[in-house]
Amino acid sequence: MEVGAVGAMRYVKDGIKAAKLVMLYTEHTMLVGDQASAFSISMGLPGPSNLSSTESMEKWSKWREDQCQPNFRKNVVPTNSCGPYHRKKDVILGERTHLVDDDVENILMKSSHVNFHNHDTISMTIFDKSGHIAVGTSTNGASFKIPGRVGDGPIAGSSAYADDEVGACGASGDGDIMMRFLPCYQVVESMRLGIEPRLAAKDAISRIAKKYPNFVGAIFAVDKNGTHAGACYGWTFQYSVRGPNMDDVEVFTVYP
Repeated sequence: MEVGAVGAMRYVKDGIKAAKLVMLYTEHTMLVGDQASAFSISMGLPGPSNLSSTESMEKWSKWREDQCQPNFRKNVVPTNSCGPYHRKKDVILGERTHLVDDDVENILMKSSHVNFHNHDTISMTIFDKSGHIAVGTSTNGASFKIPGRVGDGPIAGSSAYADDEVGACGASGDGDIMMRFLPCYQVVESMRLGIEPRLAAKDAISRIAKKYPNFVGAIFAVDKNGTHAGACYGWTFQYSVRGPNMDDVEVFTVYP
């Protein structure tokens, strides 16, 4: 039950190390933004650093040339430009307020920018010789996100969760959707009730897919005895395992 996290952090390359510093040297759970960067640098991490690359700058320039499309805006005008953006006109219907053209369109658009071509989340679980379990997740976040966005990576119970008495879970996918369900917390609690990892992972994914049929995501689950499994939706997922008696990792493929 020790947790450290950082979000919306710039200028520091090693986000996972920064999260560990929060866990080890503060009584907080999460630090965000430039103050998270300042804390990390003050605790010995290199920075401030320019983390832009030629590839990322070219990607950003092309996105700007394409009128900042795609992006994660909704219910705003203009829809095909780089802004500034304004809310669509509200329509009053009885005692309810609706935004024009919103409900069905927004449900269909969920996860439209998340797929295996633009995803970079790494989630890992480690067992030590004493049976203690640690988990960690690191990600650059969604491409073309709105500045200030924090996804599921640093949210305990969403992208990762562990309990020495039960097991652990890691997740990847559409973080804006997944964090609403805390799927890894759900997996660990299901395993606590005696549900095997395969069914626990499948159940957590199914709960999300039932509400968001266009969602893209995956989960791996491992119990305290080392039994592991994965579940996914919207893509074919792979995870790797290495045990103390193995010479190399073994890759497992999970199909939707």
